Amino acid sequence: MTRASGDGTVGKALQVLEEVAALGRPVRFGEVLAASDFPKPTLYRLIQTLSSQGMLDHDPETNTYTPGTRLVRLAHSAWRQSSLAQVARPHLEALSALTGETIHLAKLDSAQVLYLDKCNAEQPVEMYSDAGKVGPAYCTGVGKAMLAFLPEDEAQSLIEQQSFHRFTDHTLTSAEVLTAELTQIRANGYGFDREEHEPTIICVSVPILSQTLRVLGALSVTSTTQRTNLAGLEQHVGDIQKSAQTIAAEAQRWSFPDQVKQQETRI
Repeated sequence: MTRASGDGTVGKALQVLEEVAALGRPVRFGEVLAASDFPKPTLYRLIQTLSSQGMLDHDPETNTYTPGTRLVRLAHSAWRQSSLAQVARPHLEALSALTGETIHLAKLDSAQVLYLDKCNAEQPVEMYSDAGKVGPAYCTGVGKAMLAFLPEDEAQSLIEQQSFHRFTDHTLTSAEVLTAELTQIRANGYGFDREEHEPTIICVSVPILSQTLRVLGALSVTSTTQRTNLAGLEQHVGDIQKSAQTIAAEAQRWSFPDQVKQQETRI
């Protein structure tokens, strides 16, 4: 992980939190040190500060660290105050019940995808994505749906930041191929994940756009090749687009109720 620059102690502390969280289990200081590019004295000071502030919890019996209870409270508060996640949940549940498949809600996090919420199918399929996880934008349906509808200069900047690591035989591995697919997604209004991030996992996805066509996030219906195919998922596009439009409208009302009320009064 690249060291935070220009953000001082706060940036360094946030990087340490990410390094601890990325290990996904209680970790010892030595493990964090091995994963970090901070010198040992600096890392020790940061971990002590984070622990004293409740952002990390220390278990003296095992001498391990985990994300702290204060951090958990902040995370729950952030999720509740995220207008997209807040208003979208009932629509995710309804879409999952209608399609019988897994539904994802995501937004862009710099050049990556942050999964905001997930509603599992009646028969869940094991896959990488979970709420709070970050994934690649260039080889996920939600990522490509959002990239396709960004302003051209912004999209190009994010494309240049993609790693193009080959996860499967179907992964897009160049900016040129990705750009061509984004053009097609923009023309169609929706896109696919063709087992590009995980073997057997496929999805159809649409962007969630504001009234001014700003990308708010993306919505997808996800399944497995053992249960369906892309043509089968494509049949759900109309329902996904309706859900995306409703989520966008409700997010606008949730975030700016006075502004929406004024617009409705003028109408």
